[in-house]
Parts: sequence; C-alpha cells; structure tokens
Amino acid sequence: MQDEKLNKRLREVLKGKRGITEKSMFGGLCFMHNGNMLCGADLKHGFSVRVGPEQYEKVLKLKHARILDITGVPMKGLVFVNIEGYRTKAALSKWVDRGLVFTKTLPKKKK
Repeated sequence: MQDEKLNKRLREVLKGKRGITEKSMFGGLCFMHNGNMLCGADLKHGFSVRVGPEQYEKVLKLKHARILDITGVPMKGLVFVNIEGYRTKAALSKWVDRGLVFTKTLPKKKK
C-alpha cells in the first residue's frame, strides 16, 4: 500500500532532477532514475533507498539505516531508513542524494 504523504515529500525533493520517473513496485511506489530504482515508499515497510553494494556496509552503520529484507533475504545495496532519519526535508534530501550518487553510475535503461 502506497504512502502518499511520503510520496509527496519525495516528489518535492526530486522535483527538477532529470531522469526521474515513478513505478509501482513491491506494493508501493518506487522512484526511478534513468530507469534504475532509486528509492521507494510504502506503508508496510517505509522508506527505502538504493545506495549500491560498495556503500552498503558503510551506510548500514549510519544511525537510521537498517537492512532491507522484504523476502527474508537481505537485498545488498538497498537499505530501509527509520522515520526518524528523514523527518525533515533536509534529512530526506540527504538520503535521496546518497541514492543518486549510486544511480548516476548506472547505465540508462531503455524503455
């Protein structure tokens, strides 16, 4: 189930950034960057962001990050962020920027 409040906040943070699209995935809404998953939001799991495999362990050590394991198997490169970690626009922007650092390294996906 989609978290419309968080989706609205993410749209505000991502406004004006090139290559951003939205796609329903995993029971929520994912924001894509050049066709690659960037971040997502749903009521059951909360906010997730793709930081990539190289930054994964480092990011998991940050205060509000936790393992993303929807299926019971951790998805290396993706993390959940506790709500305390993105209460403000600045904090949410910082997490989205972490994701953009990774997705900018990926090739654009063709439609």
